[in-house]
Amino acid sequence: MSQVCEVATKTQNTALNETQKAVLSGLSTQQKTLEPKYFYDQLGSQLFEKITKTPEYYPTRTERSILSKNAHAIAKACGKDNIVIEPGCGSCEKIRLLLNELHPSLYVPMDISGEFLAASAARLAQEYPWLKIQPVTDDFSHGRIIPMDLPSGQRTVFYPGSTIGNMTPHQAKKFLTELRQELAVGDALLLGVDLIKSEAVLNAAYNDKEGVTEQFNLNILNHINALTGSDFLVENFKHYAFYNASLQRIEMHLESLCDHKVRLAGQEIEFSQKETIHTENSYKYSLDSIRAMAEDAGFRCQQSWADEEQLFCVSLLTSVED
Repeated sequence: MSQVCEVATKTQNTALNETQKAVLSGLSTQQKTLEPKYFYDQLGSQLFEKITKTPEYYPTRTERSILSKNAHAIAKACGKDNIVIEPGCGSCEKIRLLLNELHPSLYVPMDISGEFLAASAARLAQEYPWLKIQPVTDDFSHGRIIPMDLPSGQRTVFYPGSTIGNMTPHQAKKFLTELRQELAVGDALLLGVDLIKSEAVLNAAYNDKEGVTEQFNLNILNHINALTGSDFLVENFKHYAFYNASLQRIEMHLESLCDHKVRLAGQEIEFSQKETIHTENSYKYSLDSIRAMAEDAGFRCQQSWADEEQLFCVSLLTSVED
């Protein structure tokens, strides 16, 4: 019988006033920003899953193909019966491609959206009755990445989806360095990374014809309203995404369609027409830059698996002695 532990909350929801402060801080800079974590309320998580199924969005289907085709080789390189930890697991779809080969002693899915996580873990438990699952609701962007209350054993951190691309290169290196400090020598990170490619392919992926990415981007305003009591009107903004070649990243923005004001925590935030809120980056890497970043953070790139078109890669990074 499958073992699903009660969903644990590693850190309780941030006090509302702290959330207000964080949002106000981001909206008070010259280039207004919102942290990408605010995308993921229940609807946002569902919309992201829908994005991954659009024809233009190649990363998910390409990574899934890589994982599926190389599951045996990946498990052989990682080792079986490890504790597998997946920060930002979403619907736990990709780990399904590896579970039978990896056969972990424990699977620890982690996500900021507790309700979505609980439903995902419950579905997984039905499909894999032998699997022990310990879900953890957490915002790991501030504090420890790996929960402290896990049993002893070799760890494999599964971080697919090129989520690391949402960080700046400096933040990505810091994330990897901090993760290395939480791991023992020989523990591993299985990392999915989006590779540099043509601007046409990249721009299409973040501007799908169905408009799902647009809905996803705009929904962040509804979530901010719910979290902070602000009065953003979604109809005052439009989705704007493009590839910034000089910085090798996709940028997602919300562009104001008119001059207007938004109230948040007793303060007024002014928007001029065409002013944007920067909501997300998605950096793209080369295989060489992945290896270099891993080495700088205390990992060694043991092996990489990529598709024939070199759109995406999955790399196994092993923690080494300092």
